[in-house]
Amino acid sequence: MDLVQAIIILIVGYWLAGKLSKATRRWLDRFERVDSTLKPLFADIVSYVVIIITLVAVLAQFGVQTTSIIIAELGAAGLAIGLALKGTLENIAAGVMLLLLRTFKGGDVIDAAGKMGTVLELSLFSTEFKTPDGMCIIIPNGSVWGASVTNYSRNPTRRIDIVVGIS
Repeated sequence: MDLVQAIIILIVGYWLAGKLSKATRRWLDRFERVDSTLKPLFADIVSYVVIIITLVAVLAQFGVQTTSIIIAELGAAGLAIGLALKGTLENIAAGVMLLLLRTFKGGDVIDAAGKMGTVLELSLFSTEFKTPDGMCIIIPNGSVWGASVTNYSRNPTRRIDIVVGIS
């Protein structure tokens, strides 16, 4: 009987994870201020949280003491993920900061991390440029955040110095 109940809990949990993930995505789509790169991330987080809760409920159905397992697993998983994804987490943090501070947006002409071009897309992990000679360059957000950024499109007018020689 415990096995049947555990299977039912598992099926309902996975079903609920999918439904809540889609509902979260639809709910976030109603807000214009939420960046489109963050919407799938939040939907995935909701899904994973529901799946983890489901797995804990299945273990509890079999009589396993889940409190100590949860604490040990979360600590070990957090440490392992943090060490393994150090560079990736740096890029995510830099991407969130760039999105929140609105240093630049799509269509701006900027000079960042030694590269100049038009910003095509600012995602959570990287920034995509189109250079004046037509090349596409993708730069990790950690590099963009750690360098000075010159935004040529921010102000409506700019001064251009042209040196003309007269003989």
